[in-house]
Amino acid sequence: MLYLYGLVLAVIVSGSLLYWTRAHWYPTFADTVNGTADWVCDTYDSFRSSVAYTRLPSTFSGDAEAGLSSATFDLAGNVEGGDSRAGLDDASKAQILKIMKRRRLPFDEARRVYMEQRFQANGIGADGRPRDPKFVSFS
Repeated sequence: MLYLYGLVLAVIVSGSLLYWTRAHWYPTFADTVNGTADWVCDTYDSFRSSVAYTRLPSTFSGDAEAGLSSATFDLAGNVEGGDSRAGLDDASKAQILKIMKRRRLPFDEARRVYMEQRFQANGIGADGRPRDPKFVSFS
């Protein structure tokens, strides 16, 4: 019975230490978990549920209601002007919503992450210059 009390005491002490030092270890842990979750979901499509399907909005007002608008990317002018276009690109809209949901980022940050991923996939560096070693610039 004494070992049970010792085990409970050890769990309480270690839990308290983890709680008090969470500012130091939690950001690293959260980044690791988010990266692993993204990799698992991207690698194994069977983990995605058919219940998780959500229809993408097809108008500017639907985009604004879905959270795809901000002060720097304002769709209110298009909505107020009665713009009848279909809204944002469906593929990028789905990717941005996925980033917003998985990483719990606001729209502007998710859009920045999406654009950085597209730049990286197309061989463009973070500074906007091509990463091609043969690239010559006269500026």
